[in-house]
This record gives sequence, structure tokens and C-alpha cells, in this order.
Amino acid sequence: MFHHSKDLQFNARVSKPDPAFANILLEQFGGENGELAAAMQYFTQAFGAKQPHPDKYDMLMDIATEEFSHLEIVGATIQMLLKGVNGELKAAADSSEIMQVLDGKAAKENIIHAALTNNPHFVTLSAGGPRLANSQGIPWCASYIHSNGDLTVDLRSNLASESRAKLVYEHLMKFTDDPYVKETLSFLMTREVAHYKMFEAALDTIQPNFPPGVLQADPRFTQQYFNLSPEKSFTGPWNEGEMPDMGKDWEFIADPVSFVKESEGLTKLEYDKKKEMADTDKLNKKMSEEKSSEVKASEPEGTAQWSDYEESEVK
Repeated sequence: MFHHSKDLQFNARVSKPDPAFANILLEQFGGENGELAAAMQYFTQAFGAKQPHPDKYDMLMDIATEEFSHLEIVGATIQMLLKGVNGELKAAADSSEIMQVLDGKAAKENIIHAALTNNPHFVTLSAGGPRLANSQGIPWCASYIHSNGDLTVDLRSNLASESRAKLVYEHLMKFTDDPYVKETLSFLMTREVAHYKMFEAALDTIQPNFPPGVLQADPRFTQQYFNLSPEKSFTGPWNEGEMPDMGKDWEFIADPVSFVKESEGLTKLEYDKKKEMADTDKLNKKMSEEKSSEVKASEPEGTAQWSDYEESEVK
């Protein structure tokens, strides 16, 4: 059950119209890294988490709902930036706000032309309101959503989503001089950072959470680093020394072509991994049983009911 408050989460303000920036800001309204994409991603991920991870379901729904509130902030800001660009543009062209945009250097026809050039949809399809499309007019698409049904995978997707959204807001702030708009963008950017840390903390409470999914990595192919750009090679903790949290060392393959040929396509390796492979098979079976039992144990017997209503409340 959603409850809508007519007051915004953050007091979004705009000092003067700016049709050009309104169009750019559409990226965070109907773009692939925007607020609607984030809201729908966390909203859909929450369903699979409800039974086995009710605490993560609560978190995902809370953050999804906050993302909807951010969508409202972005939409409201776009609407305010378009003041004077809607059906009353001609009449509003002499107002002080429009004159601040023109700065006395252009006729009112120029601001009309600018609005049409930046995004014709503003004045032809939406009467000056934001549409669910990005700054290029491409409609919002559900393919933006990453929901894989494994909570550790979903949470890692969310870390990437929050990172991309944070970066978009950072770039957006370069294209406006309005102090009020910058203040709003800074708030939205900061909440992306906050959500990142929430998802990071939630992932850490699920143990084990690596590798993603259930099945373990094949020990024969886990440690190799293939030096596929030999002309100028770099080394670091990604290809030398101990692998992070694995208790194994990287194996640097300096000449991948020869290595693959001599091992007949990695099918005849010099080292024996039979014991490790047997241990991996056992762990795969163990993890499969645990994950399956975890989900089955959380599913209610008999009639399925999503919410726990008290009988007195229902009456």
C-alpha cells in the first residue's frame, strides 16, 4: 500500500526557466540510469526476497519507494525549468523570468525556437510536462531493469546502478548555473551514495555470498590471468600474489597462445586438481541443498498470504 505525501522529500526550487537543461535532466526521469529505472529495479527485486530474506524485502521496498519520490523531485524540477514554455509561452515571454533567460539579447521567438529544438515533445506531445523518455526522446524501456532472482547478484547490480546514477548527477551539475537546481542535484546524488552503502551492508549480511549464485567455480580455471596484451603488460593485485579472499595465488600466463596450444585447449593441464574438483562437487551439492531448503522453509504451508493481517484488523 503506497501513501503519497504532496510535499516533496527535498524542497526543489528553480530560480529561472532553462528549457535546455530541462531536456538534459530528462536522463534522470526516463533514462536508463534514472530514478524510474532504479525504483522499478528494486521494486521487482523485492518480490523474490520476501520469503527467504524479509529484512532485505523491507529494505528494497523502502529504497524503491524513495526512488519514486526522487522521480517526483526530478519531474517537478523539469516542470519548473519549463515555466513559460507551455501553452502560455507567448504571454509569459515578457515576464521577468523569461527575460532572465534571454538576458535582453534575443527576441521571444528565440526562446520558443530553443524549446522546440531542445525537445519538440515538450510543446507538441506533453504540453510542457516531462515524458518518460531520455534527453534524446527515446522512451523508457523495461530492459533497463536488472532483476536476476538471486539476491547477491541483484545487490551487486544495485551497487553498479547507484554508481552510474551518482555519476550522471555529477555530470548534470556541470550544465547548470542555477544554485537551487544544483542544491537539488547534490541532494539526489548524495542519496545515491547512501543507497550504495545500504546495499553494500545488506550484501555483507548474506554469507556466503561469493561466488554469486549457487555453483562454485571450477578450480582448474579460477587462478589463471591471461596476458593478452603482451606488448605492454602491467601487474597488480589482479594478476600477481594472492587472489582476494580466495586463499590461492594468481597464475600469470605470460604466453597465452602457447599455453592454450600445449594444454590442448586447457583440457590437459600439468597440475592435478582432482581433489579440489571433488571438494567443489561436494560443496555444490551442499550449497544447492541449503539454498533450496532456505527458500522452501520460508514458504508458508497451505493458503499463501503475502501480508500478516490481524483478524481483528480485518474485521
